[in-house]
Amino acid sequence: MATSTVQLAVQSRLLSYGIGESTELVPAPPANRGKRVVCRLRKLELEEMNFSGRSRKIDQEVSKRTHRLKALSASGISLIQTAKRVPTYLFRTDIGGQVKVLVEKTNGKYKVLVEVLPSELSDAHAELVMVWGLFRSDASCFMPLDLNRHGADGKSSTIETPFVQGPSDKVTVELDFEASLAPFYISFYMKSQLVSDMKSSEIRSHRNTTFVVPVGLTSGHPAPLGLSCQPDGTMNFALFSRSAKSVVLCLYDDISVEKPSLEIDLDPYVNRSGDIWHAALDCSLPIKTYGYRCKVATSGKEELVLLDPYSKVIRSVIPRQGGSKLRPKYLGELCKEPGYDWSVDVPPSLHMEKLIIYRLNVTEFTKDGSSKLPDDLAGTFSGITEKWSHFKHLGVNAILLEPIFPFEEQKGPYFPSHFFSPGNMHGRSGDPLSVIKSMKDMVKKLHANGIEIFLEVVFTHTAEDAPLMHVDNSSYYSIKGGDLNIQYALNCNYPIVQQMILDCLRYWVIEFHIDGFVFINASSLLKGFHGEIQSRPPLVEAIAFDPILSKVKIIADYWDALANDSKEILFPHWRKWAEINTRFCDDIRDFLRGKGLLSSLATRLCGSGDIFSGGRGPAFSFNYIARNFGLTLVDLVSFSSSEVASELSWNCGEEGPTTNNIVLETRLKQVRNFLFILFISLGVPVLNMGDECGQSSRGSPVHGARKSFDWSTLKTGFGIQTTQFISFLTSLRMRRSDLLQKRTFLKEENIQWHGSDQSPPKWDDPSSRFLAMTLKADAEDSQTSVSDNGGDLFVAFNSAGESESVILPPPPTDMVWHRLVDTALPFPEFFAEKGTPVEDGLVAYEMKSHSCLLFEAQKLAEI
Repeated sequence: MATSTVQLAVQSRLLSYGIGESTELVPAPPANRGKRVVCRLRKLELEEMNFSGRSRKIDQEVSKRTHRLKALSASGISLIQTAKRVPTYLFRTDIGGQVKVLVEKTNGKYKVLVEVLPSELSDAHAELVMVWGLFRSDASCFMPLDLNRHGADGKSSTIETPFVQGPSDKVTVELDFEASLAPFYISFYMKSQLVSDMKSSEIRSHRNTTFVVPVGLTSGHPAPLGLSCQPDGTMNFALFSRSAKSVVLCLYDDISVEKPSLEIDLDPYVNRSGDIWHAALDCSLPIKTYGYRCKVATSGKEELVLLDPYSKVIRSVIPRQGGSKLRPKYLGELCKEPGYDWSVDVPPSLHMEKLIIYRLNVTEFTKDGSSKLPDDLAGTFSGITEKWSHFKHLGVNAILLEPIFPFEEQKGPYFPSHFFSPGNMHGRSGDPLSVIKSMKDMVKKLHANGIEIFLEVVFTHTAEDAPLMHVDNSSYYSIKGGDLNIQYALNCNYPIVQQMILDCLRYWVIEFHIDGFVFINASSLLKGFHGEIQSRPPLVEAIAFDPILSKVKIIADYWDALANDSKEILFPHWRKWAEINTRFCDDIRDFLRGKGLLSSLATRLCGSGDIFSGGRGPAFSFNYIARNFGLTLVDLVSFSSSEVASELSWNCGEEGPTTNNIVLETRLKQVRNFLFILFISLGVPVLNMGDECGQSSRGSPVHGARKSFDWSTLKTGFGIQTTQFISFLTSLRMRRSDLLQKRTFLKEENIQWHGSDQSPPKWDDPSSRFLAMTLKADAEDSQTSVSDNGGDLFVAFNSAGESESVILPPPPTDMVWHRLVDTALPFPEFFAEKGTPVEDGLVAYEMKSHSCLLFEAQKLAEI
């Protein structure tokens, strides 16, 4: 057998050490035998390291080779679990025998017992010696073991320890290590000296490599993915990566440092199950954060330190001027998720048809100084908590938050880089634990006031710097050529991506009590790997029937952040999925600018039966006029140049800001008309932040052009009358829920259509701009009597530039019409809670241009 000198490189990777030099270590003569070696290695004080017992130390020569010996893979071992769950490693040797190693933690120390079975030795062997060293991330870079035994140039050494005779003719070596030194690996081989000629031979694994055993680091478990706390007090790490050839667990004790304090190779033979890399760490070192470095065969670049895609608590890395481009933006927090007292939280669990939603951006909602909030609250979840009364004043009972995940700052929140934690910018001082608590406080406060919380989520693509791109882009992404947009498109219906999305959604429901989700770019959720549309997309179906997710609201939104456009498609809903109704927005805009067909308006008013029939109903239609991309509500009536032609807007006679009173009056009526139709239509109305106070982006449809919410504008004339009008409309919807908040479509006998003179509408006339309808109250379908709710409703819409003389239908017996809304009248007369009774004998009502009317039949006794 060959007796070549062992090649060992020496390098410290402890927190405060970085010895990168190397030296040649030459074998020393044999020393005393048969004694137990106890190594008391202190965490940060290696210079005070002591070894008790008598052992044999040798200096050996180190070559300048830079190759890396993998921790356990090359040894070809089997892991055995004993009854006491003591990790036991069984090796085969290159001469056909076996070596067993047990690692046990007792009384704050690790005991390592190396046992050679009797068949390993023959009579010719006079003695057996173990040559060993310790390392963490690189098997060719050993940790210094005894700083009192330096060579001339200050290099450290390895240790030789003789085996002693044990019971049953076994020979053993027992080593003790302080627990604070963990985690580390022991790398060793054996030397056997022949009695006949006193020559020594080396005994290695059957792969002709050193034996390697982890201490304070076990194989861990492949599930759950991410970081989890085990019952034995260890932290389990699990990462999916099919394409990674190697994975290094990087641990940091200081987020301001450039390099990890500790790096641990994960062995593909022990720390990998299928495509999941995993390890369990028993570490008393002051580690704060962690990440991974993945070596992918297709990448020739130096590996980045990556955020764990499943990390629940992430910490922003402190930027450093002139720092490495390999420096991560976020790292996972090495801590157990803090508990939260949800004991008094009761989700409102509102029926879908009862919802009135307000969409907002967490940062922009209270960031402006006009919010009068302290700097540490402005622009955070706590800011929303402080301003919850604004929602109650408007009458909304649900808020929809723009994406709150960490995102690519240059492109905005619709390009997420992580999915399992809120962005740190949404909380005080950016502390991740504080952010999580403040979000849960917000949810709890809003729930206590009857308000549900929905999240907009983007699972169809990621930011360019998302960790998933470097962890395993061939599994997570749909790769189709050089289009950058396509490169960042997630392969949503691939099993591992589907699992990640489901895990993420469940996490937000269970841990944050989220009431629903709006899925941006939902049409892409139907696509397979090659872009084909699937009739039964696995992800969409799995969400619909998931035992947890099927109990919250799930809404599909076809807006594509990549193309800044909406792509409607026949969505497979399984009677569970609602949809953001883009056709409602387009048809109402068309009608009020004097275009479109009356039939389109009628379809949207009645709940969009062309989309939501077939088992759903109007409650599954989430209607909106303006949203957080495109023109704001005020800009819809102020800008209509060719640059915004796709917005279907009308400037009412002049482009942009104006002092023309006629134009201003028309714009004011149009804003009222939009809001009125939104609330009078069957479906769920969705308001947008700032539309209640006339917020403008000066005609820019770009999301980034939106300004922070200006709270001072609520006190302007426009802000006062618009917020009061919205409050009136929300109250009206709840009071007349029998007609305006229906889960099912109206019966044919409960609705009647009219022209201005009570003749049938001119459905086939594309130039017709007037439509009226009578909604007939059905006492059998009402939860309260007609006298409590009111009687029939008569609604009229005139988008023409001329007035119309409207013939009112006769009211029901013993009732009289009350005018509740006329958007052409000045404030405050244009709406009234109890209404203004129509004069006796009045048959015709003059309806002004560009206006809407609402009459309610009420009992004579109520006058």
